[in-house]
Amino acid sequence: MKRREFLVMSAVGGAVLGLSACGSSKSGGSGAEGDAIVVGYSQLGAESGWRTANTEDIKKHLTAENGFDLTFVDAQQKQENQIKALRDFISQDVDIVAFSPVVETGWDDVLQELKDAEIPVILVDRSVDTTVEDPYVAHIGSDMAAEGKMAGEWVQENFPNAKIFELQGTMGSGPQVDREAAFDAIMGDNVIGKATGNFTRAEGKTAMEAALQAYPDMDLVFSHNDDMGLGAIEAIEAAGKKPGTDIAIVTVDGVKDGLQALVDKKFNYVVECNPIFGEQLGELMKKVVAGEEVEKNTVVEDKTFDQTITQEEVDARPY
Repeated sequence: MKRREFLVMSAVGGAVLGLSACGSSKSGGSGAEGDAIVVGYSQLGAESGWRTANTEDIKKHLTAENGFDLTFVDAQQKQENQIKALRDFISQDVDIVAFSPVVETGWDDVLQELKDAEIPVILVDRSVDTTVEDPYVAHIGSDMAAEGKMAGEWVQENFPNAKIFELQGTMGSGPQVDREAAFDAIMGDNVIGKATGNFTRAEGKTAMEAALQAYPDMDLVFSHNDDMGLGAIEAIEAAGKKPGTDIAIVTVDGVKDGLQALVDKKFNYVVECNPIFGEQLGELMKKVVAGEEVEKNTVVEDKTFDQTITQEEVDARPY
């Protein structure tokens, strides 16, 4: 029976739940003591400021100086590119694979191939929905459902009667599925319309332009990431309305451009999705390849921000 591999954890304090047995490294692999760990990494793309920051931090830490031999492949937001990259990693006999899946489904065959090749897999940022038993040894990233819940609770407290338009991320992706479900569990009765902006600023603007025509009485936007929210600002201003006042905007990510919009009073609330965990990922990889037990789910700590944030705080942010 199909089961969704997902995170069951608390967002409070970045708690980590669930110890698991962990993958051992392949015998004779390049991860032996004194040798570089050969890593195959498939990033889903560069759709947002968040993803760019995440990629830069991973590359910063998975270096030769830190004991890694990294092959990094950008999938350009196409699942077929990721599957090809994962199969290439198998043919290269890497020590460990990590990837951020574009969508949750469609991974059964390649995950089984990785398992048959005895190559341990770490999921980064996003989740998968698969029939393969124990398809990965560890997951590291934020609790997407907790992010949606925090956004929903803030809207419930501050705009309980809002008429909400929801800007969804890439349909079928972990962040879209989890943030939407958790937010809608709290504010779903207030959601008057939805459309995907595919996590990009340009598509967020386009979706918002159409929504302003279709839902003229909307007064709040919940955007699944900052970039789509920034696109929404452009559309709202072009329509002669004032973002943050005429139409409140709540987003998820916490990139500098998003937090600057908070300082400028164009966003009203931002739930962080922290992309800076390359060092943690590297340490996790070393333990897995060494055959040590690791925690199944590592939750990266997220914060929340409102319009009390200062320019100095934004300027000091690393991403």
